Amino acid sequence: MLDVSEKVVVTDVFVIATGTSTRHVKSLVDEVEERLHRDLDRKPLRREGKEHGHWVLLDYGDVVVHVFDQETRDYYQLERLWADAPVLDFEPAAADA
Repeated sequence: MLDVSEKVVVTDVFVIATGTSTRHVKSLVDEVEERLHRDLDRKPLRREGKEHGHWVLLDYGDVVVHVFDQETRDYYQLERLWADAPVLDFEPAAADA
């Protein structure tokens, strides 16, 4: 998670994740959407790339979720592009049984 609030005017946080395959990327995106809707009643303002599954962007306004396959993440290197953005500490919750 990167704090881009001082760098970008349209959002505050980038969440960057990687799936192991296009199917995994799509599954991760489905899970993010389902949990944010169920737990926080949030729906994305915009969604791009899900049909291909290489780089999916979910725009929630203040948070933008980027889910990549490994090859695409290596190519675009968002962390390098935004290297001056502070990294936010994040402790993932335990997975549901």
